[in-house]
Amino acid sequence: MYRFLETVKLNNGEFYRLKYHQDRINNCFAMFYPDVNVPDLSVFISHNSFPEKGLWKCRVLYDLHGFQKPEIIKYEIRDIKTLKIIETDLETMTYKSTERQAIGKLYDLRGDCDDVLLVRNGCVADSSYTNIAMFDGDKWITPKRPIIYGTNRAYLLENNLIIKGNIAISDISKFQKIRMFNAMIEFGEIEFDISSIILK
Repeated sequence: MYRFLETVKLNNGEFYRLKYHQDRINNCFAMFYPDVNVPDLSVFISHNSFPEKGLWKCRVLYDLHGFQKPEIIKYEIRDIKTLKIIETDLETMTYKSTERQAIGKLYDLRGDCDDVLLVRNGCVADSSYTNIAMFDGDKWITPKRPIIYGTNRAYLLENNLIIKGNIAISDISKFQKIRMFNAMIEFGEIEFDISSIILK
């Protein structure tokens, strides 16, 4: 079974943020397979055929033996308007694992809300499937220690569109808005008022 995963956005024939996906693959191999040559995602993609129109999720599974044939899935953004605070002890991961059972169980606790906002050691981390940033009236702040170090998050940080900071659960009310983003969802595509976060 393939152990790791990259989800790459494909929109009208263009792959998004391949550099950041490759960086995460490089980090994963350095951690788990330091003596194995790192496969090149761009080269792998160039050897496969993909749709040239529409928005698609390209799922690429991999392990020390390299990449598996990509899975292409038509993509539509979820309608997210409310988040429920859920406590977790999940550790931060610098890679994306195919094992999502623990996160799935947390998502199941959302109740009447559309998704969960995970809190670890009193500080906001991630939603069940996106990184987040909160707006304080001046700047967008993303948690220093998310659950997943996302590729879009890396891009936004490198381009100074967001900054890192600790967001205590007790300070959530001091913010105005929240944005959810990941490899498939651009910064600003999901945004709503902080009042839509359900604390209990």
